[in-house]
Amino acid sequence: MILIFAAAALAAACPAGAEGAQCRALEAVAAGQSSTAAAEFEAVAAAAAGPQRDRAFAAAGNMWLAAGDHGKAALALDKALAGTGLQAEQRGEALLDRARVAEAQGDYKLARARLTEAEATVSEDPFLWYFSAALAIREENRSEAQRSIGRALTLAPNEPLVLFQAGHVHHFLGDEAKARDFWTRAAAADPSGPIGQRSKEALALMSKPVLPKSGR
Repeated sequence: MILIFAAAALAAACPAGAEGAQCRALEAVAAGQSSTAAAEFEAVAAAAAGPQRDRAFAAAGNMWLAAGDHGKAALALDKALAGTGLQAEQRGEALLDRARVAEAQGDYKLARARLTEAEATVSEDPFLWYFSAALAIREENRSEAQRSIGRALTLAPNEPLVLFQAGHVHHFLGDEAKARDFWTRAAAADPSGPIGQRSKEALALMSKPVLPKSGR
């Protein structure tokens, strides 16, 4: 009964129509309903102008990205970045999201361009360098992969996601010993979580013997 009243009170807190769109968007974010949140943020943007419009489109793009709808994410983020309302870190985070969308769509050139722009304002964000290292592997750019993961490790030396990516970078570079070390550290840093599990799986694959192909 308490939960029913709480849900009713929460729903009642948001006005109907366009004026309640931001409230409903935030509720959807809290509930993990990314597509619903994105649509509501776009409703906010449609009724707004200037910086508020740009921020709403950036939020919509972030939510479409979380929902896996890269086409809608690209459209929303491009609208946000076309305006002048996003400043400093806000613009940097939107550029980083746009880079992530481009990478997911296989456009590595655009992803790198937007990531380079983002560096101007969010260079202290370890996720930027984590993502840059991952992108560099896809680009087959060894020097960029090494540079980027080095920056990520400097900023967040004990972050499981960064340690996990460091393992991938060193595997890509052909240094199996360092790859194993970083994956071991990632597994220890997140023993019961998803990154720890993926690290253990990577280590297990390394331990499997490579059997020679038999001739016919």
